[in-house]
Amino acid sequence: MALQAETNRNQGGAKRTNGMPGGVLNIHRVKQEICEIGDRLYKRGFAAANDGNISYRVSENQVVCTPTMICKGFMKPDDLCVVDMEGRQISGVRKATSEIKLHLAIMKARPEVRAVVHCHPPHATAFGIAREAIPLCVLPEVEIFLGEVPIARYATPGTQEFADTILPFVEKCNVIILANHGTVSFGDTVEKAYWYTEILDAYCRMLMLAKSLGRINYFTEPEAKALLELKQRLGYKDPRLELENCELCANDVFRDSWKESGVRQEAFQPPRFHSGAACPGGSVSEQEREALIQMITDRVMEILSSQK
Repeated sequence: MALQAETNRNQGGAKRTNGMPGGVLNIHRVKQEICEIGDRLYKRGFAAANDGNISYRVSENQVVCTPTMICKGFMKPDDLCVVDMEGRQISGVRKATSEIKLHLAIMKARPEVRAVVHCHPPHATAFGIAREAIPLCVLPEVEIFLGEVPIARYATPGTQEFADTILPFVEKCNVIILANHGTVSFGDTVEKAYWYTEILDAYCRMLMLAKSLGRINYFTEPEAKALLELKQRLGYKDPRLELENCELCANDVFRDSWKESGVRQEAFQPPRFHSGAACPGGSVSEQEREALIQMITDRVMEILSSQK
């Protein structure tokens, strides 16, 4: 029952009112949720001083967002602003964040997205500074909930050029590393948008720790394919499933963007196996596949249960 409920949510089962999912919104509650997530960002060290910004789309043309020059750990609902979808401020005693263009670019490209979180989680941001591609096929939770994470090219924060850097990636993922800047994550709730950032930073920290021990062990091809099958069953999309003859662990989805953004694979060299079949296929016995899927399903369901 829990698995089916989660699948229904992922497939867009929420009711819509005035073109927006989820029905009528309590604006004050939205502002409280933004403040709560801001507090988490600050306490986790994801937003030092006045860093970071959060937004939530409450109607077709209204977005609640954090103001500029305020510590995200000490915000109150009355501090928040409302802007329209062109970034013009509608209400609020403080000035809206200068990076609202980034949030609006995501919401325009993905109309189902309601919440955006931008911050500077240290471990994920370190990958953006080094321009090191985030390796795949290491952690089941990352494969299921994130998949391949792109690194967008650098541009001056707050500009339209900066906002446009995410456009090549936004339809194929829910979290993006911004080169030499931080991360931006997005979803249908502020909680979920934040959740993607937290998963990514924890993963990047684990990669650094494992690398310091001397090596990284990657999934085998059958294990990687079993994860993609489970991901499909849960209702999550993965762009690797749309590629022909791809290598599951080789960061092939966003590889064409690497030259422009300066991304490389130097610290982490994934295995390169190739069966000659499309991604989901391959010569894996039914018994092996089912055993792998059951093991991973049990772990994923534990995580989903803990988020309720």
